[in-house]
This record gives sequence, structure tokens and C-alpha cells, in this order.
Amino acid sequence: MTLSAKIALAAALILSIAIPFGVFASGEKTRGRYKTALGINVLLFMGTLLVTGGLIFTGNAAAAETAEAAASAVNPAAGWGYLAAALSTGMSCIGGGIAVSAAASAALGAISEDGSILGKSLIFVGLAEGVCLYGLIISFMILGKL
Repeated sequence: MTLSAKIALAAALILSIAIPFGVFASGEKTRGRYKTALGINVLLFMGTLLVTGGLIFTGNAAAAETAEAAASAVNPAAGWGYLAAALSTGMSCIGGGIAVSAAASAALGAISEDGSILGKSLIFVGLAEGVCLYGLIISFMILGKL
């Protein structure tokens, strides 16, 4: 990365923290202010992450090349493959966690009333956990193609 790109990245990261903190710190601390500060923080951070990822994975970032690095051929599409594998695992695990939280809490409540439905409730929890495994399998398939 060039010096100006590093300065821009550092400024964007600092602003993604400073602006939401300023929104939160000014005025009365209500629930709406928490949501606003969190939303601005996520928006600015994800924007910075997307720009940085675009610079890294498209090959536009200037890197110091050594004789070994210049000799080895780098596939720029491999970066997108690694990103796809990470996203398939991460997003499926987030979705699976949300599903397990809903299914497991309902299953615990049902089991506390009637212990004979333990097997039925575990099936629903296991199905929700299966979503994570499917994402992991897809990421292994993506990595196998790289």
C-alpha cells in the first residue's frame, strides 16, 4: 500500500470510531441513541472493510516485491475464493446460532413441562446446527477448487 492509502485507511478507521462515539456522547443516553451510534459504527466500519478488501483482493494495492514474490505467480481470484469460503462459514454459523438460540430455548421450556418430548426437541436443535455444517462443507468445496 502506498503512504496515502495507509493514511486514508487510518483516517477512515479513526472516523468509524470517533463519529459514533460523538453521536453517543452528545445528549441524553437513550435506547435510540445506542441504536444510532451502533448503526453508524457498523456502517462506517463495513465501508472501510469493503474498500480495504477491494484494494487487497483486486491487486491495486502496491506491495514491496521481492525476487521470490515476483517469481511466484499469484492468482488474484484466489483472494475472492478465500473471502467466499470465509463468508460461507461465518454467515452460516451466525444463522445457525440464531436458529439454535430460538429452538433451544423453546425446547428447554417444553422439556421442563413434559420430559417425554426430549427426543423430538433435540431433532429441531440438531437441524438448526446442521446449517453451520452445510456452510463449512461449502467452504471446504470452495477451498478445494483454489
